[in-house]
Amino acid sequence: MNLTVLAASGRTGHALTRQALERGHTVTAIARDPQSIGLDHPNLRKVAGDVSDPASIAAAVDADSVVLSGLGTDVAGVLSDGAKAVVAAGPRRIIWLGAYGTGASADAAGEGAGVLWKFMGDRIPDKIVADNAVLAAGGTVFHAGVLSDEPASPGRRTVGLDDAPPFDLGAKVSRDTVAAAMLDEAEEPRFPGAVALPLA
Repeated sequence: MNLTVLAASGRTGHALTRQALERGHTVTAIARDPQSIGLDHPNLRKVAGDVSDPASIAAAVDADSVVLSGLGTDVAGVLSDGAKAVVAAGPRRIIWLGAYGTGASADAAGEGAGVLWKFMGDRIPDKIVADNAVLAAGGTVFHAGVLSDEPASPGRRTVGLDDAPPFDLGAKVSRDTVAAAMLDEAEEPRFPGAVALPLA
């Protein structure tokens, strides 16, 4: 399968890229500085792209590819710019990383999700706009809880919002677990046009 990873030099994007290659996929890895991706493989193509320049994203996205985004930011506006650029590029599918307790998952997360506003503040509206753009295009948005750098959980599972547990700040999920869940969705779609939760 042809996969395109957005923000491939970040920690989640790196996990997506590495695991996709391990699964035998062909990967186009997008980063502002392709040399910072830190992986080499015969099935890997590194390209420069910046979500603030939609033309650079369109040039890297193949119409037959599935785009997986590991994009995260401390700056409001970047996520919505990224989602709009990817949607406009017209890939076959989009699998996007969001945050549990925001937007569509706020009700399922319950009162515990209120703590997110302390950490994300003005970035939450940006996340919601980005999620909504991806969902409207038929993509899947993974709402992950607090991320860790542990290995992928052997008992990992993915659930929809109807089976979502309450938000728990202490219930971390590793980036490798999230990446594996997103790749599972790329290979065998279960949640098109919906929010899914990767759980350890």
